[in-house]
Amino acid sequence: MELSIDQTFLPHTDPDASLTFYRDALGFEVRNDVGSGAMRWITVAPPGATSIVLYPVDGDPDLAAAERSTITAMMEKGSYARIHLATPDLAAVFDRVQAAGADVVQEPTDQPWGVRDCAFRDPAGNLVRINQKG
Repeated sequence: MELSIDQTFLPHTDPDASLTFYRDALGFEVRNDVGSGAMRWITVAPPGATSIVLYPVDGDPDLAAAERSTITAMMEKGSYARIHLATPDLAAVFDRVQAAGADVVQEPTDQPWGVRDCAFRDPAGNLVRINQKG
């Protein structure tokens, strides 16, 4: 059996701020942008990589108001969703994302488990951790 990850999903609270972060700060390409206003589904990715769909929390009709409120509160704390990225040049990526005004959670650090990484929060509060590879 052959499987691959086609898309992963991260919630957003402000589609324009999320688009700016992923497109401009991280250099992702925009593959799709559908909907209007706050109800937009934006697909972004590094060139040639798996897509990330940035979706509005309010866009899920199966969520009750209390569930939306809980998710939004968790997003604001940065404890709802996360993504791990990798780069061969962590210092350059950190400098670019920091210069774009992203919320720095952790500067590049050598972790005790053998990884050098850094972390940011995207405009919705999602944790974006970037590992040094190669």
